[in-house]
Amino acid sequence: SADKLRQQLDAANYKHIVLGLIFLKYISDSFSAQQQRVTADLKNPASPYHLAPADYDSPADYTAAIAAELEERDYYTKDAVFWVPREARWDEIAAVATLEPGAELPWGGRHGGVAKLIDDAFDAIEKDNPRLKGVLQRISDYGVSSQPLIGLIQLFSDTSFSGHGALSAKDILGHVYEYFLGRFALAEGKRGGQYFTPKAIVSLIVAMLEPYHGRVYDPAMGSGGFFVQTERFIRAHQGNLADAISIYGQEKNRTTWKLAAMNMAIRGIEYNFGKGPADSFTHPQHIDQKMDYVMANPPFNADEWWSEALAGDPRWKYGTPPAGNANYAWLQHMLYHLAPTGRMALLLANGSMSSQSSGEGDIRRALIEADLVEAMIALPSKLFTNAAVPACIWVLHKDKPRKGETLFIDARQMGYLIDRAKRSFSDADIERITTTYHRWQKADGYQNEPAYSYAATTAEIARNDYVLTPGRYVGTAESEEDSEPFAEKMTRLTALLNEQFAQGAALEAQIKANLGELGYE
Repeated sequence: SADKLRQQLDAANYKHIVLGLIFLKYISDSFSAQQQRVTADLKNPASPYHLAPADYDSPADYTAAIAAELEERDYYTKDAVFWVPREARWDEIAAVATLEPGAELPWGGRHGGVAKLIDDAFDAIEKDNPRLKGVLQRISDYGVSSQPLIGLIQLFSDTSFSGHGALSAKDILGHVYEYFLGRFALAEGKRGGQYFTPKAIVSLIVAMLEPYHGRVYDPAMGSGGFFVQTERFIRAHQGNLADAISIYGQEKNRTTWKLAAMNMAIRGIEYNFGKGPADSFTHPQHIDQKMDYVMANPPFNADEWWSEALAGDPRWKYGTPPAGNANYAWLQHMLYHLAPTGRMALLLANGSMSSQSSGEGDIRRALIEADLVEAMIALPSKLFTNAAVPACIWVLHKDKPRKGETLFIDARQMGYLIDRAKRSFSDADIERITTTYHRWQKADGYQNEPAYSYAATTAEIARNDYVLTPGRYVGTAESEEDSEPFAEKMTRLTALLNEQFAQGAALEAQIKANLGELGYE
């Protein structure tokens, strides 16, 4: 896909073309699969939908009757399958894509170019599925010529989102969509991080909070990664997403908001993302809603967030955040939305754990004294494609089971390198951190582990000036006792050092001699 687009588009714009085409292909595949099931029912004498050939004057009439029945929308909507109008069906588009502009189209009208064909398909889909209105990005806006688009259509025509054994079409599309988001984030660098949080981090937070039921909220949702992982978590534990949770999210960036809405649509997840893209601080879309779980990766250290309209806002219960840094604004905004027994986890820059500037230390102290901070996790570097800033996870709980205690986990040495610039957590890493947190929380055999975890009392935290950096509490690993007496060890090491000095001098003399033979004194 990138190869076919890179001559005409910047990498930052690939997603607008590719993700729309993936979505179009997926709903067409799902529609075609449902057509096959409906056809089988119509021809099955045991089915309540059976059409008997004997009731028609000729085989042609019977075939025409089957074809007419296949255009009844109720056969699709009853099984939650997108109804796809003819002009939006992939096979129909692929069949006419190579026609000359001006050619008559089977469903009426004339060929106005491949980009217009695809945009007309999006128009038809949105008209028949109002929930998607304004979500699908129109391709004509990017000025891509017909030939690359024809190439993409032919490329995607060789791919099917159905018939892959245990994986459903929805699962496959989800993997494809997530892969593309990750690749776009890598290609776009910092800007790409506006919509993509690494899957390992999302998985860790979801595994810790265990959002089985209730309201789930992300006020900086990006492309909706936390909601997707929540759906996977519930399915993995034999739950029904529709019966278990309600999804609420907000996003300021219009393109990213569309990516999130499309991400939910392809997975069949019901959602409430407000009336459209909006700033969570100045135009909160769910201000009166209380949430059972809040999970988020807001922009780190954002310095242009403040508005005078926010002065005296009821969300700043623990202190007004500084205008030059939104970290504690995000934290308090999310806390404001928590139900009386709610829990939240958010990613913030490491500076949030120790900063004393502009009143941040006072806000942190108020949160700790209110017994809201349940756990702090220091993360390794290189987890984010878009930020070199070291990060941590704050876990807050309005009804902590371990009153007067906070768990500190130092995970800075965990994870593995994917490449020189990118690190990730393994499943074992996620399991270790999650198990530590749950055992401590449930008083189920938890013990402090030097250099890794420590449960500190509020009094201990107060003695450390309310700094929440895990390294300050977990200490260092115990080293094995050195059995060699110090005097003997120093004698041995000194002799070794002198020997190495002698070898260095000999090498230096040899190099000078070699240079002399070459005429370089």
